[in-house]
Amino acid sequence: MNRYVKSLWTFLPVVLLFFAASRTFACTSFIVSGKATKDGRPLIFKNRDTGDANNVVVVVQGELYRFMGIAASWDKKPVEIWGGHNEAGFAIINTAAYNMNGCEGKDTDNDGRVMRRALEICRTLTDFEHLLDTLPQPRDLNSNFGVLDAEGGCAYYETGNYSYTKFDANDPDQAPNGYLVRTNHGLTGCRDIDRGVERFMAITDFMAEAYRKGNIDCEYLIANTPRYLTHGLTKQNLYDQLPKDENDTRFIHFSEFIPRYITSSVVLIQGVASGETPSHTISWTNIGWPCASVAIPLILEKDVPLPSIVQCGENDKSWLCSQSIEQKKKVFSLQRGNVRDYIDLSKLVNAAGTGIVQRIMSLEREVFNHARDVLRKVRKEKNGSQALRNYYEWVDKYMMEHYPAD
Repeated sequence: MNRYVKSLWTFLPVVLLFFAASRTFACTSFIVSGKATKDGRPLIFKNRDTGDANNVVVVVQGELYRFMGIAASWDKKPVEIWGGHNEAGFAIINTAAYNMNGCEGKDTDNDGRVMRRALEICRTLTDFEHLLDTLPQPRDLNSNFGVLDAEGGCAYYETGNYSYTKFDANDPDQAPNGYLVRTNHGLTGCRDIDRGVERFMAITDFMAEAYRKGNIDCEYLIANTPRYLTHGLTKQNLYDQLPKDENDTRFIHFSEFIPRYITSSVVLIQGVASGETPSHTISWTNIGWPCASVAIPLILEKDVPLPSIVQCGENDKSWLCSQSIEQKKKVFSLQRGNVRDYIDLSKLVNAAGTGIVQRIMSLEREVFNHARDVLRKVRKEKNGSQALRNYYEWVDKYMMEHYPAD
């Protein structure tokens, strides 16, 4: 069997029972060509919506390449990866498309395993295309894959059981402004059953505004996209109706915004510019409910362990993810009825600036401020490993001391 396919199905009998829990319910994403970013580095972004609330960041030595990625905390091997990058500078994310195999709208089970396999063996977009070409058919895929590589490649692949279509962010005919967006339908699929339409409208509006204002920038996008509180369809902006403070309880309907009850993690993967070392690809990773968690830049550096707060720790969960879930409970505080569709807005954002989003973003700015000099050192390869080790240790200590406990 072709090496691109071998062992892809090795764990199939073991994991079949888990797939109902691990399926991707819905996600919001974008990809950006390096031609459109301020620093010339391409970006791929995924806001992960799933029933798996507890996520962790893992580092794995694959068949060819070492990689890091997001996994469900229960997936110990892990068998499935839900966004990540490898040491060759290849990176991948996905969203469920639902409409790439006709108009029945069926979900599929193979996304996470294909992404893990791609991270193990792929260096370029061409490698990924070869992987898709050589998978057994039907592929059990109904998906949009966002992919970048260290050669400047950046594209979506709308993928079904028997075919796929490439959308290239570097092609001005396909991406006039250098970026593309996807939620839960493919543009080449059965458009009668489009899903994620409200979020597609929201991410389209958000990216258009970011482009107009010159904010196609890594830090801006990872901080603001997963906390965008304007509804794509109704244009309701929650910042226009702020409660006085966290005690001014105000319940509102909260459905199909980019952040949702089932949002469990975010990753923005920043590729490398021309001439840079591929292993300096960065996963800016927000593990947990992003309105209550902090994005941390993560790099695959030999013998430098990732921050402990994003890895599997006590109770087989990530400390940071667990903390964010506790804060989420205060926002989604109804005890009866459709509890996932209503929030107490005062706990999320308020005029006093004491909402969880506002407090978290203050912490995140400090995390970013400390990161900039470290990332420069890593890219220049001047004491980069030690600087990164010190930074990860600082992040652990800073977050455990300053994360909101009340």
